[in-house]
Amino acid sequence: MTDKPLATQIALVTGASRGIGAATARALAAAGAHVILTARTTGGLEEVEEAIYASGGTATIAPLNLTENDSIARLATALSERWDKLDILVLNAATLGTLGAVPAIDPKELAQILTLNVSAQVALLTAFNPMLRKSPRGRVIGLTSSVAREPRAYWGEYAASKAAFEAIIASYGQEMTNISAIRTALIDPGATRTAMRARAFPGEAPASVKDPAIVGARIAALIAKDFETGHFERIEG
Repeated sequence: MTDKPLATQIALVTGASRGIGAATARALAAAGAHVILTARTTGGLEEVEEAIYASGGTATIAPLNLTENDSIARLATALSERWDKLDILVLNAATLGTLGAVPAIDPKELAQILTLNVSAQVALLTAFNPMLRKSPRGRVIGLTSSVAREPRAYWGEYAASKAAFEAIIASYGQEMTNISAIRTALIDPGATRTAMRARAFPGEAPASVKDPAIVGARIAALIAKDFETGHFERIEG
């Protein structure tokens, strides 16, 4: 197999300014894909873009807030004017919210979490479905969490958002299986050294959990090979 198995492919990674999103973007670029980087933080995106170019890859930054009105539709329009297809969509952007008991959940915060973790993900699939269907090998990867399938005390609102996200990805995958080349997979990155992890486990030693690069490398390797819609795996290490 070539050392650039994703050459000529176009990838879009959300939440790509740091953590797992940034690591996945770098891994996809190393495998030959041109990666479109999206996140709210322009400075972080520029750092990832520079790292990709320094390693011989190519990338384009597209700073945006996924929860702003029409931001996703505008992005899809802009990208469709430059590329005729999208081969890889990595749905990584998410927010944790406040960990607390269910009776203490703030309805306004819950609505904000569902807007990014669920509604924006639906909007991404809607906006980029036409470009994904034009790819001879469209792949959608959703980053999830173990609490989506095994709810945990005080994690109710985040767990609910990820359970809904998994249902959306699974349904979309089944809808596309017989009418396109699109395949979907869900990845639970497990304990990984990210800002979200640090917020959730403030007393944890960062070095005790794996580097995001391990997750990024596994996602790139999965995309480079064939997998069936409905694929799920948890990345240990």
